[in-house]
Amino acid sequence: MPTAIQTWQIVDGKLRALEATLAEAGRTEPGDLEGWIASEPAILGPDIVLIGRQVATQAGPLDLLGIDRAGNAVIIELKRGRLPREVLAQAIDYASDVASWSVERLSEECAKFTGKSLDDVLTDSFEDLDLENLNVNETQRLLLVGFGLDAALERMVEWLSTRYDVGVNAIVLHYIRTAADEELLTKTAIISEEQEQERIKRGKFTIAMSDDPGQYEPLKLRDLLRSYLNSNLYSAQRIRDVLLPACLAHGRVSRAKLVEEILKNGETRDPSTAGRFVSLISSQLGMAKNDFLRQVLAYEYPEYKWQKDNYSIRTEYRQLVEETLAEVRPSAFEPTR
Repeated sequence: MPTAIQTWQIVDGKLRALEATLAEAGRTEPGDLEGWIASEPAILGPDIVLIGRQVATQAGPLDLLGIDRAGNAVIIELKRGRLPREVLAQAIDYASDVASWSVERLSEECAKFTGKSLDDVLTDSFEDLDLENLNVNETQRLLLVGFGLDAALERMVEWLSTRYDVGVNAIVLHYIRTAADEELLTKTAIISEEQEQERIKRGKFTIAMSDDPGQYEPLKLRDLLRSYLNSNLYSAQRIRDVLLPACLAHGRVSRAKLVEEILKNGETRDPSTAGRFVSLISSQLGMAKNDFLRQVLAYEYPEYKWQKDNYSIRTEYRQLVEETLAEVRPSAFEPTR
């Protein structure tokens, strides 16, 4: 249980207990508390950056949306009073929707809130972050923030976190107004920051990566490639509609050229967002399970050991790629000669 926060001010050599509420001070949750936290999200934890405020979800508007160093989406629900047990179900409802969001959807929310791409926000916020292999939104965290909490909610948060490693925590704030009308906020949390960081490390989801190409027979390779290119995955569609045609047209395609082709294709007007799309394509190519992609596509590491560049179609699979593209996008593709 969090230690109760009490504050006294020393006035004329005597202690004066300071007690106040947001409501008594005329402060509101959306009008004041959200803005305060948005101005300094470190109050929520050392590894969280905000990427959205009053974000539309299927469950209603989410107060604040964040992302942490591990790429987890952070669902933040605020109450200007005591946190009831029902707030946990509300946060889970939000998280169940956000869990289905693509990186592109998160990037859109980030751009609306910060004016910057998700890539830029992450790299500006966290030093030495390997974006190439960051698994964004594989897991969600819940943060419940208020000025007290029901005993039942505290029990549920501790049980979910310690027994099942669920990423949930409750932060209890204390609002203080001094004799000079200065306003202060202090906090404590159900789960300590040290415990929370350890849980994140234990629960971090890692996707197996590889540079080894597959060894499939042509018929099996064609089936795997066709199925992948017909999927609803955005990066698969960009490989189908941009990367493979560009490689057929130009032979070797650099990262810069691929960004240019994505912009030309009209998916985004923002070069930074296009760069993020290239990183996502690169991640798809590096996943161990996608060895069939590496069987037909080659790439290099000319500058950084983690950054793929200079994509090309292996000569022996050029015809197979042309024929497969003709099947999956017949109206847009004309085979090269």
